[in-house]
Amino acid sequence: MLFNATFEPLILSIMSGKNLIESCASCTERWKNFRTLTKSELQHVNENWYEATFKPGEILLKQGSPASNALFLASGMAKTYIEGINGKNFIMSIAMPGRLIMGPGAYVNSRHTYSVAAITNVQACFISFEVFRHLVRVNGAFAEGMLEDISVKSMRSHTRMVNLAQKKMPGRLAEALLYFADDIFKSDEYEMILSRQELGEMTNMAKESVGRILKELEESGVIYSDASKIKILDKDKLIVISNRG
Repeated sequence: MLFNATFEPLILSIMSGKNLIESCASCTERWKNFRTLTKSELQHVNENWYEATFKPGEILLKQGSPASNALFLASGMAKTYIEGINGKNFIMSIAMPGRLIMGPGAYVNSRHTYSVAAITNVQACFISFEVFRHLVRVNGAFAEGMLEDISVKSMRSHTRMVNLAQKKMPGRLAEALLYFADDIFKSDEYEMILSRQELGEMTNMAKESVGRILKELEESGVIYSDASKIKILDKDKLIVISNRG
């Protein structure tokens, strides 16, 4: 039998009452890799996880803090970002329900290598790293699934780094707009959940440049933009802008 996790002070300070989700087995947004677990292994996960709720802007994980838990979102959205030099952030991705959030620091130096902050109201689940280490040792299918998850994220990160280095600003912003349409909202019309500043942090440009390029895309009939609302009018052209950079 595994021991209970030691959870970070942030989690302890915001915990209130019992868990809203009965178990990982009943959660509609559970990580797909949990399907590889036996009943006893899944029960052990249920004995070593806690929930917490966060408001927009609140920090779920802090870069550099001790890493003792993996994170999953049961509902809501969050941004994962690296806190760079002179307070300049770089947004890596948008965290969605049912996806594992666990940086390489879990197996390297036991420190979080990036921060995670709520964009909307978030219901989050925290599971001890010790549980994951145990499952990797005893369940080959779980270990293979976790390795696949880490590999896919690594490939995406490499692609993003190349695109940020080689694409011009219109291409980088077009790529971001397509990311929200295809991967986050599954729709060509959506409410932009990031500010202009945050879009700049995601595409490595100043917020003024973001506003200027959005206006240019609108004037050329590629998108419609009104406050936080984005509607892609000519997706083929937006894809060409993204690909050509």
